[in-house]
Amino acid sequence: MAICKMSFETTSAIGAKKAQEIVQKASEYEADMILRYENKEVDLKSILGIMSLAVLEGAKIDIEAKGPDAEEAIAALNEMVK
Repeated sequence: MAICKMSFETTSAIGAKKAQEIVQKASEYEADMILRYENKEVDLKSILGIMSLAVLEGAKIDIEAKGPDAEEAIAALNEMVK
């Protein structure tokens, strides 16, 4: 099982629309994914979880994926949150 971690700096806040896009993309992969922001972590496949973090523009977030397609999932999400 592959484990892949990456840190990003967001270029815009993660609102409802962006959260929905992230959840849809994350759901395309088998990997379990976690989003960390300000000492909190949520399932990246949960729109309510992502929105509850209220990620601001320019924020540093960490994404961790575990599973057979973890690296591919992280690469795809990297493009979305930049």
